[in-house]
Amino acid sequence: MEFPAYRPRRLRRNETVRSMVRETTLAPDDLIYPLFVKPGSGARDEVTSMPGVFQLSLDQLPAEIDELKSLGIPSVILFGLPESKDEAGSGAYDEHGIVQQAIRAIKEHDADFYVITDVCMCEYTSHGHCGALDEHGCVINDVTLEMLASTALSHAEAGADMVAPSDMMDGRVAAIRTALDAEGHAEVPIMSYAAKYASAYYGPFRDAADSTPSFGDRRAYQMDPGNAEEALREVALDIAEGADLVMVKPALSYMDIIRRVKDEFGYPTAAYNVSGEYAMVKAAAERGWIDERRVVLETLTSMRRAGADLILTYHAKDAARWLQET
Repeated sequence: MEFPAYRPRRLRRNETVRSMVRETTLAPDDLIYPLFVKPGSGARDEVTSMPGVFQLSLDQLPAEIDELKSLGIPSVILFGLPESKDEAGSGAYDEHGIVQQAIRAIKEHDADFYVITDVCMCEYTSHGHCGALDEHGCVINDVTLEMLASTALSHAEAGADMVAPSDMMDGRVAAIRTALDAEGHAEVPIMSYAAKYASAYYGPFRDAADSTPSFGDRRAYQMDPGNAEEALREVALDIAEGADLVMVKPALSYMDIIRRVKDEFGYPTAAYNVSGEYAMVKAAAERGWIDERRVVLETLTSMRRAGADLILTYHAKDAARWLQET
């Protein structure tokens, strides 16, 4: 059908008809908010490179959860800053570790609030890498699987609703699924960071989580930014091992991967709108170069359009407020 018989602008005349034919929508319950928890009390320490994002002590969590619920945000993903670190990353799987305490604190305050936990070793190891190291400084894959499985199990035992391994070790979903099932946690789903790239967009997160490697980088276990077919293989492996949801990280520069994953597998798919993406928007908005509200909502909607069912984003609270105003 061609002009003048077909006039697309007829369906753009006002907000009522625009909303009636809108193909992709964004709502607060599409969002997951990352929380950084630390020891102590009375702590609400802003991350310098991420304005509006804070490291919180446990006593701050009830108010944070109440705020998120009031905004319609249904879930958080927890990252822990332990009191001390060692080569074995033992704080990750300590039943009294910071994330385990945070899970209990949230569940004591609101048993129904949905808690997801990041499962990785980098925040807990003294060297900042995502697992046990050999004599050459390389992460030992299969030894690390045991550490990850123990960590996920300790989170489930503390009351986590979902675990999310972010390490990119081979076989970690199967190891975690086996450990959870063996100990009576078959109902706890796994959201795997299935396609995680060795990205320059992670910088501010390493400030927030105090997880910068003391040497080298993570390219030996995170994917090259140019690889798409590898991403599909990684997702297929995680699904075969028992992942319930799969994630693409980062989101903004990998929209094509999100779309291909959704089209290829049809699985629930999450996108991580990462710290560098957040920080760039905040920096430009502070200088008056962009309209922050419009840019954030457009960006998050585009991630949904690309195929993301869920979006992990530091913009979640702002986005939810703006959505409530519309």
